[in-house]
Amino acid sequence: MPIRCRFKLALIAVAVLVAACKPGGDAPPELPPVGAAAVARDKALCEADGGQWASLGAAQFCVRRTKDGGQSCRASGDCEGACLARSMTCAPAKPLLGCNEVFSETGIRVTECIE
Repeated sequence: MPIRCRFKLALIAVAVLVAACKPGGDAPPELPPVGAAAVARDKALCEADGGQWASLGAAQFCVRRTKDGGQSCRASGDCEGACLARSMTCAPAKPLLGCNEVFSETGIRVTECIE
């Protein structure tokens, strides 16, 4: 007899757990956009955040102005974006496309190319 009671309690516990795991609504979860819809969403988010949507060949991306553009720097950690080696100032925008002489995190002058 004690075995039956434990079995019944186990069945009730499993039934409660299964009932608790059912999704609450009838609507399926929303999937993230892909393709053109994803690009349109990213462009809208970029522009709403003050960025400019740019295209370079097939690549599309958001260019944002940095808060510290033009300020003096000696390493990339001093800037929100890149620390430009020639002028020793923080870059006015990010990403900084093309090949540029910049200071690394440790202050070493390097050529960084972003295409």
